[in-house]
Amino acid sequence: MRLRSITPADRSEVADLIYASINTWYRLHGMAQIFHGGPKVTEVFYDVYHALEPGCAVVAEHQETGRLMGSCFYHPRKHHVALGIMNVHPNYFGMGVGRALLQYVIDFTDQKGYKALRLTQSALNLDSFSLYNKAGFVPRCAYQDMFIKVPADGMKEKVPGAKFVRNATLKDVPAMVALEMEVSGVSREEDYRFCIENKLGFMRTSVYENARGGIDGFLMSSGHPALNMLGPGVCRSDDQAIPLIQKELDAYRGRTPVFLVPVEREKMVRQMYAWGARNCELHFCQVRGEFKPFKGVNMPTFILETA
Repeated sequence: MRLRSITPADRSEVADLIYASINTWYRLHGMAQIFHGGPKVTEVFYDVYHALEPGCAVVAEHQETGRLMGSCFYHPRKHHVALGIMNVHPNYFGMGVGRALLQYVIDFTDQKGYKALRLTQSALNLDSFSLYNKAGFVPRCAYQDMFIKVPADGMKEKVPGAKFVRNATLKDVPAMVALEMEVSGVSREEDYRFCIENKLGFMRTSVYENARGGIDGFLMSSGHPALNMLGPGVCRSDDQAIPLIQKELDAYRGRTPVFLVPVEREKMVRQMYAWGARNCELHFCQVRGEFKPFKGVNMPTFILETA
């Protein structure tokens, strides 16, 4: 294989690769496929990540045929590099493609002097767990993937703190940066601006503004047909996370959004069950390098997978 940077000409083939890779993996393990409607729907991954960080993806190209064997998006941020969605085409499973792509991003991280490489990884995929574990990644937080069928007439229960939740504006970005630095030890200003500006037309962002005018939490969400998910989000406590989740869920009436809840946040988990949530998977926050334990609630996602 030959590793090279992604180009705009790869957009459709990478979408096909992602669609085939993920759906095949789930079917091989006795589960329903994630994506429906053909590879056109997974073009969103290129669109989002290209908008966030143009050119920050590596592809593995077959030297004889020129076909793409695998792809991996990555995202340099101020304090870390995030490893985004990584896929290998089913025709090349077990041939070391994923290992080569991962090493490419590790080398980039080390050579540029970043102190950490972070990702969100499925706890069901033991092959990928082993791949990352052998490369020096350490699981730092576990999440339960939950989904809720939002009633057609919306979320009726009004939880404490709902009155403090509002739509975010670009003026909130400095406070959001400061909050995530306090809670998680990293910041992703580019991501916040991208979601609030919503140039692709399917992102939302809400903030929890306390009585003193400060920001105690924020939560983004994606309404794209390929992946209707809540996140990323950061809050000081469950008390801000719960009304933010309710606000974002209510925006998707009649749909079934997925979101990741830290397993140790008992109050959040119980509230989600009370709303009718069910579990569908488990994920880990994996970190290679420096890690600051979360001092609050961190909710990752898969459509802005920037850790």
